[in-house]
Amino acid sequence: MTAFSVTHEATAVLPVERQAVWDVLTDPGTLAQLTPMLTSIEEQGEHWVWRMTKVPGLSLAVAPEFTERMTFTELERIDFRHDPPAGRDEDAGAEGWYELRDATDAERGAAEVASHLAISLTITVDLPLPRLSAPAVKTAMKRVVASMGNGFAENLDRHLGI
Repeated sequence: MTAFSVTHEATAVLPVERQAVWDVLTDPGTLAQLTPMLTSIEEQGEHWVWRMTKVPGLSLAVAPEFTERMTFTELERIDFRHDPPAGRDEDAGAEGWYELRDATDAERGAAEVASHLAISLTITVDLPLPRLSAPAVKTAMKRVVASMGNGFAENLDRHLGI
């Protein structure tokens, strides 16, 4: 197996109260509904199990399931890291964070209230492919992750009534 990783970072200013964004990010069901290619997120205490559909663009039919340890700092930050149960091998995992704060006056523009959301996500997948295939695999992974991010942003806006 060869591990392939890609990182995606994004920021957005949303013309809503921070609590509205926080409520979405901390609700596994809503988060799964709004994120393309996620079939479900199951909360298991401080762990969340993320389940995805088959990932397009790879020569293999990969439908990752991975366990993340979630750490919440109320209304400010969510950190997550891959933390599978003992004795369970998972071929995929993620590490990253969501940061949430009130938007500055300059970011807010004409909106009365606004929230600044920043996301950093690194996804790693172990695949039975040679290391030489890394450029093609990473290109496909970047395309999929960017599509998921764009879809999430559009769905989040719609969900929040923006």
